[in-house]
Amino acid sequence: MKPKFKTRQAWEQAQTLMQPTLIRVVDQLRQRVDESPWEGEYEDVEEPLPGFQLRLQQGDRTHVLNLWDLCFQVCCLNYPAPHSIDADPEVDLDLQLLDAAGEVEWNILDEKVRQVLATTFATLESSP
Repeated sequence: MKPKFKTRQAWEQAQTLMQPTLIRVVDQLRQRVDESPWEGEYEDVEEPLPGFQLRLQQGDRTHVLNLWDLCFQVCCLNYPAPHSIDADPEVDLDLQLLDAAGEVEWNILDEKVRQVLATTFATLESSP
């Protein structure tokens, strides 16, 4: 789902964060999949946003992770769960991810990506 930002400035700040976040998410996903019993395969998707999803398989269990949803979870404070009823949520950007000059805070970004992916994989392990 595509979030709505409350201000134009927040949208512009999100533009600054999304590419570095996507790169960090993909890199850390690769590491997590390599270290886990899951096998992963990327697939192109067109809806709701063009991009990629990661199909994870472990035996007869399959889970699909939308990369944009993961990136929005990292970049936003209040991004809803991927299967939420709210199709166009209004969100607040996590301003800790940017310094006073509007540049990416790389260490904070890396840690937030780790947290989001840890939560995501913990949820996968506990679901049928």
